[in-house]
Amino acid sequence: MCAALLGGLTEMGASAYAEETVPWSHGIAMHGKPALPQGFSHLPYANPEAPKGGRIRLGVQGTFDSLNPFILKGAWTSARGMKERQMGQNIFESLLLRSNDEPFTLYAHLAEAVRLPEARDWIEFRLNPAAKFSNDKPVTVEDVEFSLKIMRDKGRPPYSDWYGRITEFERTGERSIKLHFKDGTDRELPLLISLAPIFSKTDTDAQTFDQSTLEPPVGSGPYTFKEIDPGRRVVYERNPNYWAKDLPVKVGFDNFDTISIDYFRDRNALIEAFKKGDVEALAFGNPATWETGFDFPAYNEGKVVKDVFEKGTPAPMLGLAFNTRRPHFQDKRVRRALSMLLDFDFINRTLFRGLYERTAGYWDNSELSSIGKPASDKERALLAPFEDVVDPDVMAGTWEPAQTDGSGRDRAVLREAVSLLQEAGYALEGRQMVNKQTGQALSFEMLVRTKDEERVALSLQRTMKLIGVEMQVRSVDASQFEERRFNFDFDMLFNSWYASLSPGGEQYARWSSDAADLPGSRNIVGAKEPAIDSLIDEMVAARTREDFVAAVRALDRVLISGAYAIPLYHVPAEWVGRWTTLDHPEQTPVYGHQFDNWWSATAAE
Repeated sequence: MCAALLGGLTEMGASAYAEETVPWSHGIAMHGKPALPQGFSHLPYANPEAPKGGRIRLGVQGTFDSLNPFILKGAWTSARGMKERQMGQNIFESLLLRSNDEPFTLYAHLAEAVRLPEARDWIEFRLNPAAKFSNDKPVTVEDVEFSLKIMRDKGRPPYSDWYGRITEFERTGERSIKLHFKDGTDRELPLLISLAPIFSKTDTDAQTFDQSTLEPPVGSGPYTFKEIDPGRRVVYERNPNYWAKDLPVKVGFDNFDTISIDYFRDRNALIEAFKKGDVEALAFGNPATWETGFDFPAYNEGKVVKDVFEKGTPAPMLGLAFNTRRPHFQDKRVRRALSMLLDFDFINRTLFRGLYERTAGYWDNSELSSIGKPASDKERALLAPFEDVVDPDVMAGTWEPAQTDGSGRDRAVLREAVSLLQEAGYALEGRQMVNKQTGQALSFEMLVRTKDEERVALSLQRTMKLIGVEMQVRSVDASQFEERRFNFDFDMLFNSWYASLSPGGEQYARWSSDAADLPGSRNIVGAKEPAIDSLIDEMVAARTREDFVAAVRALDRVLISGAYAIPLYHVPAEWVGRWTTLDHPEQTPVYGHQFDNWWSATAAE
């Protein structure tokens, strides 16, 4: 046998041996190891003694016309509660389940064990033999492969992109499957795939999967559909034969017999339903309402309480998103100038009783934020190929949103904004800000859907008018708002970018060039910046926490410098009004409260 062939066989044997030495585990983490040991009894934020029974009635603003949240046609208008952090994985479940008390750690669920090598170029799952769908059919390797492939072929971004990176499906046993990747560059990819919804192959129509539907799907979760009233209400009923009710990751969860979610087109109607008890728990984001809106009989009689949940995650970034697909918003100087015109101190004092905190970047109040921190050597190295993409003050960590005198007409700030617009080719002619080249006035429309949004928009409109910028405020219902957002048919609107301690693959859908022109994508602003694409790649490829933090901070600096949105404000904690018919655990997980570990107080009596 020739030396070359022998060497090749030896190398193959070594590789196979290396794979076999990768141990099976009860969980995996993005960085480091899972906090909970093998054999843990329950998640730390669950009450193992929580009683079963009763109901919870929730409400949301909006509408729904689909039961498939994984496709483009159902992206924005699918029913709530099928697979969400706060409302639970009621219908669809995944191979592993995320702990909300750790940055990004997953534990065994549909898969009883998982193997992941250091290189992360493959991941292997061994299915739990007890796992079954609500129709009692077992969850099989065929179901796993079918689910990943159908999402790859017909799912919406970012799912189609994530699952499209699987290069080989290898069935390694009757209950085990190994998924191979081109390489281990995307360190987060195995974890994202571990969270994929698993469908029943025999009960899912592959031909019509990409079509919006109101046909109840078959899932493996703790609930099934009891009532579906399109656009108005959905009711989930607990499956008494739920296969995973005694698993450690499920002890203390899924306690209600029924979960109802009512839909309201108007926020005020939702609040009134809460006051009457038709909605039993409601999150509040408006400080004025939180401070003064609880003077009603049920609260005064002690039937309603106000809960404050402290989170350990970055503040969500609520901002006014510019649609950079519009010609007048393609110049960063224009966006930056208009951003300066938001008088936060005035709005906070006059509309919100001074209870909001100003948001500056996309990961405020965490180690991932660049605010107040000069760029590290690692960050500068990552940004070196992209000259001038980050503003000097942002790079130095000295940038902050425009500081005003709180009058709503700070002359110094107005002058600076006009100067920036002049640099961008505009001039103040009479009472209008006009593009000197085209002769067109700087005019655009702000889309709003709630009274709170409208009040903020009207305040900004008054300031805009002082320098000749015409901003119309258009109020639309929830359905029209979602349709226009889906089709990027807007100039500017309110948008929230949820922030976690482990941002990763979801950033492609929010910011990547590839997602910018895909209808229904989360790249609301239409960003097409090579530096963003590169930094997301670096983020998901990071092997150490230090490298990861550097990549996220660098991305934060690019997004801030790009002025893609006007940062608004955030509440210092989660505020939730609750009827005393409900109760919850004492410990709040890092990612905040979630309804799927609450229980009925009347069931405990």
